[in-house]
Parts: sequence; C-alpha cells; structure tokens
Amino acid sequence: MAKVPPAVACLRSCGCSVSSKYRNDYYKYSMLVLTFFCYMSYHISRKPLSIVKGELHRNCSAIKPKEFNTLWHLNHVSVSDFVKQTNGSNGTWCDFAPFDKSNYKSLYGDLDYAFLISYALGMFFSGMIAERVSLRYFLSIGMILCCIFTAMFGFGYFFEIHSLTFYVFAQVLNGLAQTTGWPGVVACMGNWFGKNKRGLIMGIWNSHTSFGNIIGSVIASAFVGWAWGYSFVVPGIIIGFLGVVTFFTLVEHPEDVGIVCHEHSEAQYHRIPEHEGGEIEGSKPPVVSASFGTHNQYHSIRNEDSNLNVAVDNCSVEDAAKGEAIGFIGALRIPGVIEFSLCLLFGKLVSYTFLFWLPFYIFNTSSLSTQNAGLLSTLFDVGGIFGGIGAGLLSDKLGGRAITCGLMLIIGAVMMFLFHVYGSVSATVNITLLIITGAFVNGPYALITTAVSADLGTHQVLQGNAKALSTVTAIIDGTGSIGAAIGPFLTGLILPTGWRNVFYMLIASNLLAVVLLLRLITKEFLEYFGNSAMKSPLSDPQGASLPKNEVQANFNINGTKASPET
Repeated sequence: MAKVPPAVACLRSCGCSVSSKYRNDYYKYSMLVLTFFCYMSYHISRKPLSIVKGELHRNCSAIKPKEFNTLWHLNHVSVSDFVKQTNGSNGTWCDFAPFDKSNYKSLYGDLDYAFLISYALGMFFSGMIAERVSLRYFLSIGMILCCIFTAMFGFGYFFEIHSLTFYVFAQVLNGLAQTTGWPGVVACMGNWFGKNKRGLIMGIWNSHTSFGNIIGSVIASAFVGWAWGYSFVVPGIIIGFLGVVTFFTLVEHPEDVGIVCHEHSEAQYHRIPEHEGGEIEGSKPPVVSASFGTHNQYHSIRNEDSNLNVAVDNCSVEDAAKGEAIGFIGALRIPGVIEFSLCLLFGKLVSYTFLFWLPFYIFNTSSLSTQNAGLLSTLFDVGGIFGGIGAGLLSDKLGGRAITCGLMLIIGAVMMFLFHVYGSVSATVNITLLIITGAFVNGPYALITTAVSADLGTHQVLQGNAKALSTVTAIIDGTGSIGAAIGPFLTGLILPTGWRNVFYMLIASNLLAVVLLLRLITKEFLEYFGNSAMKSPLSDPQGASLPKNEVQANFNINGTKASPET
C-alpha cells in the first residue's frame, strides 16, 4: 500500500473528502485524466526533432533577405556577410553545423537511432523497476529528467554548440528517461480499471499519444522559424511541470484511498452497526462490509472515518491479490506475449518512421515551408486518434484482439501505398489519405500497447499476481521500441535511393506483423465461428483466458504446474 499523495492528504485534512458513493469514480477518472496528460507530455517532448530537421539543413539559395530577420540570423551573421552569402559564395550559410554537410540525412538517422535504441534497451529494465518502487516517484522523477534532457538539445542552439556528440548524448539520455512513462501509466491504469470494455476505454485513453504528437508539432512549428531552441525548451517545461503535478496527486492503487475492488460484480453497501466509542462489534477497528451478489463473497477494509462507507466497485481485480514481482523469463512464458511483442516490433517500426520522418517527407515532396509541413503532418495523428478508439471498440465487439490487429495492419499497408502514389494529386486527396493512413497505422499499435498489454499482464496463469503488469508492458513496448529504432534508422539509409523504397519497406513491415499473429488470429477465428473448443488467450474482453487443455499444459510464472479451470 503506497503513501497517499501530498495534495490528496492535504485535501483530506481540510475535510474536502469525497462521499463514499462517488469516491471510486472520482479517483478512477481523475487518474485516467492525470495519466492521459502525463503520457501526452512525453510525446510532446519527443516531437520537436522531427519538425526541426527541416530547419537544421535548408535550401539556402531559396531564402530571401526578408526571411533572414530571425533571432538566429541576427545573432550570427552580419548584414555584409549576408549579402556575400546570398550571392552564392557559401551554399550552406543558413544551415546549422554539424548538419550543414551533404551527409545531413544520415546524421538525422543517427540522432533518431541514438534516442530509440536507448529507449528500447532501457524499456526492458524500467518495467521491472516500476514494479519494485512507487509509481508516483517513478513517474515524477522520470518526467523531470525528460524536462532536463529535452531542453538540453535546445540549449545547443542558444549556446552555439556544434558538436554531433553533444546532440547524440542528449538523445541517449532523453531516450532512457522516456522509458519511465509507459510502464508507469499503464500499470496505474491497470490498477484502476478492470477488463470490462477495456479495449474501448484504453483506446480512448491512448489518444494521448496522438494528442501529444499534435501539440508537440504545433509548439515546435511555432518556434522553428524564429529560434528552434525553444521548440525543445517549451515542451521540456511542460513535461517538467506535469511531473511535479504527478508527484503531488497520483494515487497508485484504489486501496490507498480506502477503496476495495472486485471484478465482474456490483457493489452493495452495508453499514456495520457501531457501538459506543465508535468501535465495531468485537472491539475491532471500524470496518465496512461490501457484499457481491455474483460471487457471494464478503470483503472489508479499514475506514479512516467510521461515518463513511468505503467505496467498492469493479476496478481492477488485481488489487485484491498482489504477489511477488515476476522476472523477464516468467513474463515471456505468458501465452501471447511473444507473438504480440514481435508484431509490435514491426508495427512500431512503421509508426515511428512516420513520427520522425513525415514532416520531412512533406517538406521535401511539396512546396510547403518547414512550419506548414509540420502542421500538415499532425493530420496523421488526428487519424491515429480515431484509429486507436476504433481498434479498441472493434476488438471488444469481435472478442478478438489479434483479428482486429491483423485486419487493420493489412488495410494500413494498402493505405500507405495509396498515400505515396496519390498523395500529391491534390491537397484534398493528400489530407484524406493522410488521416485514413494514420488511423490504420496507429490503430494496431495503440491496441497492442494498451488493451493487449493489460490483458496479458493480468492473464489467468498469473493467478492474481498484480505485479506482472509493468514487466509485461515493458517487454511488449520494449520489443516494439527496437522496431521503432530500426525504422527511422533504415529510412536514413534507404532514403538516398528514393522515398518509394522507404514506403516499400514500411508496407513489408506491416505484412510481416500480420504473419507473426497468424496463430492467434486462427485461434480467434475458430472460436468466433464455433468450429473448435479451443479458446484464444485474448478472445474474451471480459477476462482473457486459455482453453482448459492449454492451461493444464502450461506452467505458471513460479515454475509450478498451473491449475486447471474449474
């Protein structure tokens, strides 16, 4: 049981507590909103580099004198030098070293790779750390570190630092700090929300990724043509501020504020008669009993105020039984973890290639300025919002996460081809294809990193162990992040051969992701059409479970034989 956050404790001491009738919903949805803004700020701080790339190396011959009146230019070039430079004596006069050389595209790839490979490697460890420490401390410290390292990149502009090593080092540190985000917020959500309609809830909640990308693009675009250092400093301040808010307000578990949770049951409140002195019968501390009609079980919890009932609701069942934190191998033995992890590797390869290269692609294939290209790229994330929600809703309706992912991955491959071939026909076609492509590229990525991770992290073979969720989430997202590192890096290598080959690489990645899910897709199809008694490990949105014969054939995370279903 974690300590109550300072802000919550302060409100309680002032008598500003919420009535027991609404307590669960109040805290549950407060944590949903808080974690939404927390992870949104992580993506706000990741976006600037993709916008600034177009400013670090420009077509200097096309820049007119009136465009030269910016903070950077006034501070670094005199008017006489400007006249000489615009006469062609120096074709890279407007570029920022060390990105003023002809190999600037590969240098961009190095920056992306430095961030993403450190993020991928760090993710495998951060999940296990998150299970062993306070999530409130874990998230708040991580967000403050992200503030420092994001702003560090921008300081290179203000202090005229032209060393590639400095920028690579800033990317590595930021990548490591960013690993604190996903395991922390998903574990917190898993603690507060049960499996009922998890796909839809997580799909809506996961729109923080797209909102973060959109806001990050807008902020970076606002400063990129004036003083691009602020494109990093301002997002850094935002995530740092929310890190402080998280420290003072994040409630990690329902029982931290006197809430008992139980899955698949409706809570009924019963006040236990009090005796003189405020003590309950039997000289026990004040307690409140809650009966559950569906399970005919009774639970009680100590209440700080004997005049209030303790709220009981169908939040996460894992809160009732916490076990020891599991290891890396134990998490891999959970059915479905390996398939979805490898699927996400290719899914995230595609998604992060768009994240890091889409503004640059639009800038290079159109007549738009760096600022306008960055703003147009946000439509991809607008589509991602609808894609994430749609994927969650569809998976709940179909009762199959793998089927939903496979279907959207195939359509996404088709849409990427259409976007590349027909995106330049007109502005209307470009916008339409960009939104639809964003929906089908980000939909499977959003579903796997949220609802699927939460399902697998609370799988029945864990036997109620609540401390597996962070590790499972970190393994899935960490494996996906390897793909996220490979995608932008490969793009930098393939780009000299043309954008067409880059899109072929992305399409092939989507199709490989489908192949990796074929076993789970087949099992879900068999169950859906009633042709087999086998049950998909993620087929029931109310509670993922293995078929009886598969449970008997598997071992639980502690190495002992799993008990068959009763």
